[in-house]
Amino acid sequence: MTQNTAAKATELLRLHQAADILQVINVWDAITAKVATDVPGTAALATASHSIAASQGYPDGEKIPVDLMIEAAGRIAASTPLPVSADLEAGYGNAGETVRKAIGVGIVGANIEDQMRPLDAAVEQMTGVVKAAQAEGIDFVLNARTDAFLRGKERDPREVLADAIERGRAYLDVGATTVFVPGLLDEPTVSALVEGIGWNKVSVINVPGSLAPARLQELGVCRISYGPWTQRVALTAFADAAARLLAGDALPEGTRILN
Repeated sequence: MTQNTAAKATELLRLHQAADILQVINVWDAITAKVATDVPGTAALATASHSIAASQGYPDGEKIPVDLMIEAAGRIAASTPLPVSADLEAGYGNAGETVRKAIGVGIVGANIEDQMRPLDAAVEQMTGVVKAAQAEGIDFVLNARTDAFLRGKERDPREVLADAIERGRAYLDVGATTVFVPGLLDEPTVSALVEGIGWNKVSVINVPGSLAPARLQELGVCRISYGPWTQRVALTAFADAAARLLAGDALPEGTRILN
């Protein structure tokens, strides 16, 4: 862990505590990190575990070896002057140790999934992450993720919301910075999450059909990320370009050299 890593951690924490909502563009390698860094308005980056795994030939869900995921995250962190938060899934069997390794390669924040483990086990997991980061001496940003909505599609929505709020509060109590609640969330649900978990404490993912960033800020959301969707946008453009080229078209005018 270097002085530069500590400074980036402090800056990432400041961005999460600021009044303006933080949008983090998800990247999966050094070149996407460099391109995103150069886009005006980019203040921090986040890795996407799904995207990194796919780029290395692995399915999502901790199928990629943890050291390969950490190595990829480290290359991203080394390629940008901005702070980088990493999606570390559920911690690859030892969330605290995985976070310690990530800090060692320059990562200053992380998503850690609860995967709807029993609440006491999930709290223990998040506590281990916080303690590991504290031992490294930096202002690490834990974006503690609850999968209540992702895994609760067959349940009563009121119970799912209550679970997400209970878990979010518990994770904040043990030192998480924010609570990440992925899912396609409507405005009443976002409002209820903010009311239950805390103003400027809820982190969401934007997917097609999600609320606009400006409205999410008005509702009190702290952070927006985009998960694997940025890679899907890039791969869609790539596939469309390949199809046009094979059909006899030329390369499109206006294509930029971004590396």
